[in-house]
Amino acid sequence: MSDTEASKPSLDPMSARPLYIQLADVIAGKIASGELAPDRPIPSENHLADEYGVARLTARRAAQELRERGLIVTVRGKGSFVVERPTGDAPEESERNT
Repeated sequence: MSDTEASKPSLDPMSARPLYIQLADVIAGKIASGELAPDRPIPSENHLADEYGVARLTARRAAQELRERGLIVTVRGKGSFVVERPTGDAPEESERNT
């Protein structure tokens, strides 16, 4: 478990940027890197709050920020899921160039 702790990006509570924005950026980075795959759930608000040492409301606002960015969709009773890549970022184009 120490590997997870070491690789987990930390949030800076002294930063001028709100914690929920920092957390949203961390999750967005995981989505961009493929660590969180399309059509798969992201960790629950409770899990994110525990993992990053923030309040549940902070995790909830981070999820709201991700929804506004179009990166996740929330299904009532099921959780929040990574959306498919926007059509402008279609992987087919990059595969053709390879």
